[in-house]
Order: sequence, then structure tokens, then C-alpha cells
Amino acid sequence: MTVQPDRGPVALRILLGGQLRRLRESRGISREAAGYEIRGSESKISRLELGRVGFKERDIEDLLTFYGIIDEAGRAPMLALAREANQPGWWHRFADILPDWFESYLGLETAATLIRTYEVQFIPGLLQTEDYARSVIIQSNAPGTVSAKDIERRVDMRMSRQKVLDRPNPPRLWAVLDEAALRRPIGTPAVMRTQLERLIAVSERPNLAIQVMPFAFGGHVAESGAFSVLRFAEPNLPDIIYLEHLTGAVYLDKVADVSRYAEAMNRLSVDSLPPDKSAERLARIIAET
Repeated sequence: MTVQPDRGPVALRILLGGQLRRLRESRGISREAAGYEIRGSESKISRLELGRVGFKERDIEDLLTFYGIIDEAGRAPMLALAREANQPGWWHRFADILPDWFESYLGLETAATLIRTYEVQFIPGLLQTEDYARSVIIQSNAPGTVSAKDIERRVDMRMSRQKVLDRPNPPRLWAVLDEAALRRPIGTPAVMRTQLERLIAVSERPNLAIQVMPFAFGGHVAESGAFSVLRFAEPNLPDIIYLEHLTGAVYLDKVADVSRYAEAMNRLSVDSLPPDKSAERLARIIAET
């Protein structure tokens, strides 16, 4: 097993969890029996196989033995993967301000090779300027509930996220932005102008594509709200759909769910303005502000 760079611990946990699930199922072993073997429960095995929790090396060793993987050649790569999956991600230093449900997304975003996103409310976090991000964070929280220090740390975390687009072999980001997200005032007019100007500038990068879903199109396939589709290099990692709500997030990886959202994203891309016309629309909105 070759471990590629920039695959983040969350993606590694999902990858290893899937391998453990396939080993268990190939031996006809129930989750309940596997849980008993590692002094745990059926739900613990479920969480391990879904990559929702970190791995104890002792548990992996015991499960591999239980599944009949006793030769060193078969065990060593999986144990090495477990150790790497337990390494903290770059976001670890923001753990005190980071919601648990968002940590998983940061890990997946770090590991993705293609990120397709539709946004209706805000500019995507990967494309926000510092001032725009600061304004979003302030406006999204009740006055007095977040300290000035924590606001700046949240801005810092959002800017740190964007480094994924500047690394060697960066992911491709394909963003479809509803015109509402471009016209909704966030911060001062100067903040909005700078943000829109940045969208035009970054849209020229080879790994970025930005499209605008114009008001004039009317109703469309994604009226239910924002979502993201993440794809990974590893064939054993399925595409994952990310849906965020006020107090948490949902991660979907079932084939039927992924297919439905992938079809919606494809339809959005066809129905939205192409990238060159989208840049023209952004310039027109800037001229109107």
C-alpha cells in the first residue's frame, strides 16, 4: 500500500476502516463478534469502519489476528496506515474553536482531488478574503457570544484552509455560486468589492473554475440549498456529499445519494453561466456596487 502525500488523517481513517470492513465481511464475522474481540461493542466497530474515530493500534492488531491476517507482510501496511491516520491534522491547533462535525470535513477537504461546491448564501470559505471571512463570522454569531480573539482565530483557520489550493498538486475546485451570494451585502461595500474582485482574479488559476447561477434562470435543480461533492484519488474512497446546517453537518456516501447530488451538480454546471461569462457577471456586479 502506497501512502500518498496530503491525504489527511480523516481520509486515511475512512480508507483503513473500509479495508477492515471488507476483511470482516469476507470472513463472515458480525460487527458484534468483532466488537467483543476488542473489548468493545457493535457500534464501536461501526464507527471504526466508517472512519469516524481514531484507531488504537492494539485494536487493529487484535482485529487483524481475528480476521486471520497473521503474516507480517499483510499486517505491517495496515498498522502503518493506522499510525499515520492518528497523526493530528493542520487544524489541530484550532481544536478549541473547531466544532467536532467540521473537523471531519477539513480532513476530507485536505485529502480531496476534486471539490465541487454550490453556495447560495456566502462565498465558499476556500475563496473568501480575510475581511469578508471576518464579516461572515461576526454576522453569523449573536453579539457578545464570540470574543474578538476567537473571531481572529476563526479567520486565521479559514485562511489556513486556503493553503490547500496552493500546495503542489492542489485539488481542483469547481464552485457554482448563486447570484444571491454575490449580491448579499456582507461587511462594507469595500469588503464586497474586494471579495468579488478576488473571485475574478482566482478564476484564472488552472485548478479553479467559478460559475454563476444567475437570478434570471429562475428555479433550478439545487433549490434545496448548498452542498459539496468531494472526490479522492484512492479508488477505495467513495465520493462524499457534505451538507451543512445550523448546528452540524451530514456526510453522505451511499451510491444512491452520491449519484443524486452528482447529477444535481452536473445540471447546475450546465445551467449556470460558463466561467468566462461568470467573470463578466462578477465585473458587472462590481460596477453596480
